[in-house]
Amino acid sequence: MANNKIKKLTPVQQEYRQLALKRQPARPVALNCLRAFVVGGLICTLGQGIQEAFMHFAHMTQKEAAAPTVAVLIAISVVLTAAGVYDKLGQWAGAGSAVPVTGFANAMSSAAIEHRSEGLVLGTGANMFKLAGSVIVFGTVAAFIIALLRFIFGYGR
Repeated sequence: MANNKIKKLTPVQQEYRQLALKRQPARPVALNCLRAFVVGGLICTLGQGIQEAFMHFAHMTQKEAAAPTVAVLIAISVVLTAAGVYDKLGQWAGAGSAVPVTGFANAMSSAAIEHRSEGLVLGTGANMFKLAGSVIVFGTVAAFIIALLRFIFGYGR
């Protein structure tokens, strides 16, 4: 059985699709890429600056400064999301604002804020972890596979 669910377009639907494509505005791909690159780079530079500050002022090693740096970036992202700034940044910068730590914190906190009126468990908790659940499962499975490969092949010993 071939794919019988593919629907053939009528001539009117084909004509409408062609008309819609002609009227669709061109996307500024180069400008969008530049914005994403600049904003993503600035977020990473901010993170590096925070880590350097922990290392200089708190006399931490690079490894010790990593966890508090991530915590500060998450806190900044959540505060900017609550203030409505991070969403505007995301609309302007696109994928550049989705740097893993800050983008994930934004996604979690915006879902929590959006569904808070539905209650703590069924609103905030359930909707916040719709995104987080898949990310956590993927991370756990990937970590398990990597650990298994390291165990089998003896890397890192």
